[in-house]
Amino acid sequence: MLAKSVCIADTLLYCLQKTRTVRGCHTLSAGACLIESNYRTNGMMRLPGTRLRRRAIQSAVVIWLMALAFVGGNISGYSIRTAMAAEERPAQFPIFWEAWDYVVAHFVDREKVDFTAMTYGAIEGMLASLGDEGHTTFLSPDAVKLHQTSLEGSFEGIGAYVSMEDGNVLIVAPIDGSPAEQAGILAGDIILEVDGESVEGKSLDQVIFLVRGPADSEVVLTVRRPEVQEPLRVSITRDQIEVPSVSWSPIPNTGIAYVKISQFSSGVDRELNAALREISEAQTNQGMILDLRNNPGGYLQQAIQANSQFLPKGDLILIESDANQNQTVHRSRGLGYAREVPLVVLINKGTASAGEITAGALKENERAILIGETTFGTGTVLNQFGLSDGSAILLGVTNWLTPNGNPIKGEGVTPTLEVTQPASTKHVDAEFLKHLTAEQFSAIEDEQFLKALEQLGVELHPSTLLKAAPRDFVTFD
Repeated sequence: MLAKSVCIADTLLYCLQKTRTVRGCHTLSAGACLIESNYRTNGMMRLPGTRLRRRAIQSAVVIWLMALAFVGGNISGYSIRTAMAAEERPAQFPIFWEAWDYVVAHFVDREKVDFTAMTYGAIEGMLASLGDEGHTTFLSPDAVKLHQTSLEGSFEGIGAYVSMEDGNVLIVAPIDGSPAEQAGILAGDIILEVDGESVEGKSLDQVIFLVRGPADSEVVLTVRRPEVQEPLRVSITRDQIEVPSVSWSPIPNTGIAYVKISQFSSGVDRELNAALREISEAQTNQGMILDLRNNPGGYLQQAIQANSQFLPKGDLILIESDANQNQTVHRSRGLGYAREVPLVVLINKGTASAGEITAGALKENERAILIGETTFGTGTVLNQFGLSDGSAILLGVTNWLTPNGNPIKGEGVTPTLEVTQPASTKHVDAEFLKHLTAEQFSAIEDEQFLKALEQLGVELHPSTLLKAAPRDFVTFD
């Protein structure tokens, strides 16, 4: 495996400035990746018409395609054979070459016949047939690079996590402070048009192609919002976006810390460990609010490391179940500073993948109360398998189950205390809380956050400026 296991529910909208012909990947939990990639390495290819030449080309492409499919050695324990014996090939495989021959021999617009695009398209179609919509996907070489960048916290675009759901391009969540959020894009919005062009019938990568563009350029999205009768037109100016994975703040005069994990990107374990150490040293340990709202996921190992900060050594975090029903159990390593502090976790519909793993583990180990809304419902762990030309497939290799054996795919993690609020509600963040005044407290509309404070024993009255009334932490069954 060329990259770590990834749990990603949605896609980051990026722009790729230097590509000509652009195609995309379907997901990045999320998660997570909006990948725009160059499918044509050398432009259009004009094909000669002789049957002998076609056969020679076909033979070369057979070898190349088989290499793409089977070269890669041993990847994260998955043995990839370099060839498949003829008798083991599916009986349907010759049909593919029948279709290929007809295209090469008879398609009228010869300059549009491109072997790279056809091969990549065939791989995309193969993966799409698996039904793991919005998760298992193909990445071109450029997409692989951007996929890695997306999990390192810096990219260029509008700043929104998206997913293909029931044929619709769904906004899972805008990134806090992003151009998308500032323009009014909300979780649950469905993209109908991009710059006046309908997206009906288009794949997610085609929509991504329409949305892409350089920083400081403008794109207009027409979206359908569940509670609004008429479609809305939203103008967004693209920008360079920095996504800090972990941020925190003491809540003034309470002894309670607020911690937000925006995504489980590379380095979250170090960032979270540093934040929790600072919290411990500041003696802000009467309680903690862990905000996982709109967290699209990220690396599985980062989620395991994060859970180990809160759970005693040996506690079950998740169970992976593969195609042969073999199960792998992941347990807490008991690493951190926050294994005893009273803990409330905030979740919503934008909490996905690795975010759901964390929420489910903390809930079912009775370590935390979950407040908010049922999560997104991503239940597949992805592995990235590199192909010989630098492209890759993100493949759902295991389903994951909560510590109690509950599947999450399509169901999500349910909160202990359900608190719903409009998607347009402004969430508190660490920067806001650092300088919180009584007047600002009175104006907070984030009911999920206020309910978390209440559960941690804070008197919700601005005249006392959040004077805490600590009490024993209660775990709800």
